[in-house]
Parts: sequence; C-alpha cells; structure tokens
Amino acid sequence: MDLKQRVSVVLVGTQSPGNIGMVCRAMKNMGLSDLRLVNPCQVDHLDAIKFAVSARNILDSARIFTSLEDAIADCEFSVATTRRHGKYRNEISTPAEIVERFSTCAPSSRLALVFGREDSGLTTDEVALCRWQSTIETADEFGSLNLSQAVLIFCYEFLKGVALAPVKQAREVAGSASLEPLYQHMERSFLRIGYLNPQNPDHMMRTLRRVFSRAELDEREVSSLRGLLSQIDWACAEFKGKKGE
Repeated sequence: MDLKQRVSVVLVGTQSPGNIGMVCRAMKNMGLSDLRLVNPCQVDHLDAIKFAVSARNILDSARIFTSLEDAIADCEFSVATTRRHGKYRNEISTPAEIVERFSTCAPSSRLALVFGREDSGLTTDEVALCRWQSTIETADEFGSLNLSQAVLIFCYEFLKGVALAPVKQAREVAGSASLEPLYQHMERSFLRIGYLNPQNPDHMMRTLRRVFSRAELDEREVSSLRGLLSQIDWACAEFKGKKGE
C-alpha cells in the first residue's frame, strides 16, 4: 500500500453535515478514502450529499463510532490536529513533518488524522489519546480554518509524500488497541500504590502518555510493561498506604 492508502481521516463531533460532505470531496481530490466519524451530526443530510459532489462513495462508506478510542484502535499512529498550544499541547509538528515521520514507519502501519469540532476542536483528553500533534501555520491575524480546508491541506501533504521512501528499517510499533489498555492498567496500578493523585490522575497520566508515545513501544515492550504492572499489583496486595503517611 502507498502512503495515502494507509491514512484514515477521523472527524470528532462534526456539527455541520455540509462540512462532512466537503471533507469527502477534499479526501477524494487527494486520493484518500477511509473516513471515520465519531458522534457526528446527521450524515445522510442533503447538505452532506450536495457538498460531497462526486465523492458520495466516501460519504456512503464512512464508518461511525461512539468514541475516538474505538475509531483509532487499529491505527499504530494517530495525529491530533490542533491550533492551541499549552501545557498538554506541545511538540507540535507541521503536516509536512508528520508525512516525513510516517513515511519512515513500517509499511503495514496505519495513521489516523484526527480533527475536532468546528467551534472548539479536540478536548485535552482527546488530544492525549493521539501519539502525535500537528498544526497548520496561518497568519496571526486570523488563524481559524474551515474543517474541510484543514483536511485538504493534510491530505495534499500526503499526496505529495507518496514518493518518500523509508530511510531505515522500520519497527512494527504497538497501536492504540494495545496502548490504551496499558495506560488504563498503569493508572489503576499507580493509583493503588499512591503514585497518582486520586483527585486528578489525568495530570500525571498525560505526562506518562507523552513519554511512552515518544518511545514508540512495540508489542513485546507493551507486554513487558504489562507484566511489570501485574507484578506491582501482586506485590502491593498488602500495601498499607502512601509512603510518608
């Protein structure tokens, strides 16, 4: 499969049927075809059909999910698109940099481009589910892009990137379907030993997610970490409370 065939476009909470249709058209213009929708507005709306134009096949074959986690479960790599920077939104790449990074990954791997709501984008928790983050550079005076415009720019970069060849032997990394159970197990174990603040465990877990995302764990490494956590669970069966309390 070439680069474009390994990329899925994921729209989260899309509010306008017309935007869904225009995204379908943008994808078809650039040779992408796998559209996934998370809790969307009405998909078979007349506006969606009208703006899809000759990309009706992408609209009709779009898959609908009730959670972002499920939508990206089969993708080893995922990209949260965001305009905002902040404590949990850093190490943000350009679309071209994302294409270059993905072009060196194993040829069997898949990537999800994740786009948020028209008015508010992705939540911090949704961004945390993704391995990478990316933004499109715009003028300071007005940086807001229409959803379909943003999708078009990313898809165009992948169309250009088809000719890129891997520069080294790629590792087969673990996908979201393996990483999310690892993070959930990690949170349970670390809460149990008092490492996480039970009032706000997400604060430290987002940091740990970033650490392990950079590590790009393979399935064997995920399994080893799950084994370590299981040993922690067993060893702390008689745990009496957090150190120093």
